[in-house]
This record gives sequence, structure tokens and C-alpha cells, in this order.
Amino acid sequence: MKTIKASIHYEIAPPWALLERKLIDTLNASVDPYIEKYTDKDGSLIWADTWTGSRDGMDDFYEAFTNFAQFYTLGGGDHLLTAADRHWDAITQQLERFGRIYREFERGYDQFHQSESYIYFYHLCLADPRNPKLQNRARRFAGFYLNEFSDAQNYDPVHRIIRAPHNGSGGPAWGMSDDDSLYSYNPGQGGMRVYGLPLSDVPGITHVDDLEDPIKARAMGSAMASRFREGDVANNLNVNGLIMNAYLMTGDEKYRKWLLEYVEAWLTRARKNQGLMPDNVGLDGEVGTLHNGKWYGGLYGWTWPHGFYSLGFAAITAANNAYMLTGDSGYFDLPRGMIDRVLEEGIDGDFDEMAVQMSLREHFVGVDRSLGPSRRTFLTPYRYGDQGWMDYQPMLVTYPLNVWNVSEAAEDWSRMEYLRERSGYDWSTVVPFRDKGDMHHDEPWLLYLRGENPDYPERILGAAYAQVCHRLAQICADGSDLAKGPSIHLWQQVQPVTTEALVQLTMGCPQVIYYGGILNARLRYYDVDRNRPGLPPEIAALIDKIEPSRVGVNLVNLNPIETRRVIIQAGGLAEHRFRTVKYNMTDTPYPGSIGAYAAARCAIEIKSMQVDDSHLLVVLPAATSIHLDLETARYVNQPRYLDIPHP
Repeated sequence: MKTIKASIHYEIAPPWALLERKLIDTLNASVDPYIEKYTDKDGSLIWADTWTGSRDGMDDFYEAFTNFAQFYTLGGGDHLLTAADRHWDAITQQLERFGRIYREFERGYDQFHQSESYIYFYHLCLADPRNPKLQNRARRFAGFYLNEFSDAQNYDPVHRIIRAPHNGSGGPAWGMSDDDSLYSYNPGQGGMRVYGLPLSDVPGITHVDDLEDPIKARAMGSAMASRFREGDVANNLNVNGLIMNAYLMTGDEKYRKWLLEYVEAWLTRARKNQGLMPDNVGLDGEVGTLHNGKWYGGLYGWTWPHGFYSLGFAAITAANNAYMLTGDSGYFDLPRGMIDRVLEEGIDGDFDEMAVQMSLREHFVGVDRSLGPSRRTFLTPYRYGDQGWMDYQPMLVTYPLNVWNVSEAAEDWSRMEYLRERSGYDWSTVVPFRDKGDMHHDEPWLLYLRGENPDYPERILGAAYAQVCHRLAQICADGSDLAKGPSIHLWQQVQPVTTEALVQLTMGCPQVIYYGGILNARLRYYDVDRNRPGLPPEIAALIDKIEPSRVGVNLVNLNPIETRRVIIQAGGLAEHRFRTVKYNMTDTPYPGSIGAYAAARCAIEIKSMQVDDSHLLVVLPAATSIHLDLETARYVNQPRYLDIPHP
């Protein structure tokens, strides 16, 4: 492994580096108050003794600790990995007692919800890939979709479909509930009224308010139980992440084969539908079998409840994973076709006037607070039904961004530029918020990468620190009676570990897609001396440039006495390879004259080195910094989770 030694002793410690390490230290300390308040001695969440709800809700238990292991891989303390592992096991056992988990996996529910909890597992696997327990789970979980269990035959290889919208360790979970009773849609419960009618062609029901009539509500429930009972839905594409995770853990070719087969099936259907992915397939393999021939109307599809919001993410994760396995850019047609079609229907509108009709208004805090007095912005339809396009909301830049993040294609960057031109607000604004997915501070980060937003690192780190403070204050003030079962979303709303800023600044990528996303990073780090992943103590990293096949990163050692050694990896999954590196260095002696009032000014030179490896060792003596300009060959290796490489 090639080695570079930093030689420049900074005259002024970079403010971003101090803030980054302050955030890491604060996050390390924040988990104890959270764990102490919300978990029992065995590590399970304090909750009622039984579960009386529907299939929904199991993901929410796991989501209480989603990014603990992710923070560990970024440089968080060892106790983060210990906690992540312990609480996963404890929650699994807790839900097994509720009867909702079988073979350590959900018995059967939709993949929009299940995929939210998957990323917790993926982060664990990334953090500890040689753990036999995690390897066994990765194989078992994927095996539920490779038909490796006689009582869990989820997949039909002839028609290339997952056989039911609800699926899991128990195989297809036919219908909308375990007892196959009719699903009574009550618009007054859970805020579901905002999503409108699940099905728009049930006789006598033309508006969601019609469901206040219990007879009509039962008719709708009966139709849903029948039409959402079986067949594949586009939202099942989220299973691709589960299969990809098994491949990354094992390298077994069978997972690669299955993933490509399933993604290609949906890509073929999209191409037959003028580039727009349909959302339902019958057990006969035909689009529209259960929806009178219509390409829309499936569960968690274009019509109900979230449309493009969830389908776009599913298409992106599927395309990105397939591309990483093959290098075939044709897979990007799947999300690009959807993005372009929705953009074509976009309008300029008043955010406040349209907000009353938005089904997901809470997801647009950043847009809401960035808009100026005119309040006008670009809105696109997120859903489609018999009435045509509907539910106009701001188009999140995260969709084209997460394609460009892998493709680095000019056309994907152009889509982001188009959104910037139409947005009606200043993209440089950093809005202090933390949403469910710990995402969506993409616009100001993109401008920073273009050199237009130079103080972004300090502002996003300051905002992240303030969010930790806010969450800790909420934890202290929370008086919920936990034993009676509070809101099942409470844990997500107060959990203090935020990682988006660190992911952007140190790894050079957007936050992992919350709905089953796999890491797609420019760089990853390993602590040589502690033999573990993540930045070493007192080391700060800042990626300041991303260009096609090139990334620039600053490394700073804030320790005043001790040397630190860090390995930089090309790609979060070692999928890239460094070709060459340019770096700054000096021959100016340090500390110079004893008793001098200031250190001598450095004479800086730029050196270059051939690397031709996926790893590079950087040695940082006390109080030094270095800038690396890394020319990178992208996607030249099959992606894998790796243990710490040794220099």
C-alpha cells in the first residue's frame, strides 16, 4: 500500500475541522441519555407487553437505532457498534414475542415499510462484515426471496415477480391483514385522509369523504382486500437492497444473478410503458391484471399513497445496484424515465396555496423555509390515477442527485441544474432541521462542491450540532408513559444521532436513501492503529471537490502531540481504484527556532504519486494537514464490504 506523510503544520486550525470533531464528540455522548430513557435492561424498547396492532409498525422499532452503526463506520465510538448490535438483537426478540417476527425477519408486510428498517441492518453489515451472525442473517434474509425455504416461496422465476405486495419470512402474506378480514379505511385515523382514495373505481365512491359512510368504507375495504391481495408491485423493488447486501457480505454469484433478473424485469415493463415504470403485475405476469388493465393502482404505487416519492427511490436503488454489478448504464433508464416524465408535468405555483393539498408537506421543510416573499416554486405531480396527474409537490433534488452520484453523467447534473433554475429560492441556504431519513440538505452541499457556497461546511456542522442539542432537550422534557405504548414514531423523532453532514463532508455523497439504500460513497476511512473502520480520533476530513473521476479531500490532525494513521479507500465498497494522487507538502522545518513568536511560513510544493490501488495510507503527524487530489477509476472492482485493509 502506498504511503503519504503530511508535512504541513497549519498556522490556524481550520474551523470546519474543530466543528466536525466537536460534532463527533457530542454524538458519542448523546446516545447514553437516549438509551437510558427509552430502553429496558435487555436492550428492548420500553413498550406495552403485547402488540394489538396490524402488520404495520415493526419497522418503527428498528428505526429507533437506524444510524448508530453508520455513525460508527464514520468514526463514532466503539460503543455505537456495541449498542447497534445489542439493540437489533433485543428488538428482534421483542417483536418475536409479539408474533410479528419469524426467523428474525418480518413475517410479511409491504416493502415501503420493511425497507426503512433494512438500512439499520445494512449499516451493521458494513461495520462488521466478518461477523458470522450477520453473515448468516444476510444469507437467510435474501433466501426468503430466492425461495430457499419451502414455506417462504415469495418469488416466481418464470414471470420474474414477487408473488404478493405483502411478503417476508413467512412467504406471501395474502391480503391486507393476517386474518384476511376486510380492511376498513377510516379517513379519520392516522392522517390517511390526505392520501385520497386507495382505489378510484369502486362504485358509489368518488371522494375520500364518502368513506365516512361505514357501508362505503366496507366496500372500499373489500375492494382493497381483493385488488391488493396478490401479484407484484413496483414497491417490491426495494428487495433489491436486501439481495445486494447479501452479495456484498458473501460475493455469492446467485445474489448478483437474482438482483439483475428482477431489476431487468421491471426495466422491461417500464420500456413497454413509454419509459414510465408501471406499479402492478398480476400472478400471470401481466401488467394491470388486478386493475382492469391499468398500469397504475397497485399498493404503494402511483395512485396511493405516495406515488413517485416511494417509487422513485425504489427505482434509483435498483438501478444503482445493478450498475455497480455490471457497469451497464442502461439500468439508469429506470429512474431517469420516471424523473423526466414527472418533470414534464411540472408547474410553477404558490407553495402555500398548494401546500393544503400536498400529501407529504412535512417532507418539504427545507423548501418551505428557503422560499422568499413570493412563495412561488416548481411543483411536480407525485401521483397518477384515473383523474390523471395529481398531488403537486416540490421535486426533491435528491432524486437526480442520487442517480448522478453513481453515474457522474452530465445529463443527470443537467436535471439538477434545471431544478435549481425553476426552484425560486437560494440553494445556498442551510435550513436547520432533521427529518425522518436524516436527509435533504442536498442543495447547499451541491453549491459548495461547485465553489459557490464556501462556508457550507461550518454552517451544516453547526446546524447538525444544534439538532443534537434540540433532540437531547426533547429527551429530557419527554414525559410519555412509555409502558403504555406512546406514539410509535416517538423514537425516530427524538433519536439524537444525525449523520447526514458527516456523510456529505467526509465521504462525498448524499445520505444513504432511507428506503433500503446501499452506500455509494467517493471515499471511506479506516483507523490503522485501532484496527477498525472510521476516522481516527482527532482526525477531521473534508471533501471539497467532486469532478468526474476525481475527488479532492482535506485531512487534519487536531491532536497536538500524537501521530495518526488513516487508510483512505476508493469508494465505500472498494468499487473504485485510485490512479494517481497529487498532494501538498513542505520542506520547511517545524517547529523552527525555539522561542520564536510564530512558526516559519511554509514553502508549499505539489507532489504527485502513482497509486494504482483501492487504498492509500496517510500518516498525519501532530498538528498537520494535507490536501489530496485523487484521480479515480470508478467501478472497476466488484463492490464488497471489507474488513480493515492492512498497510
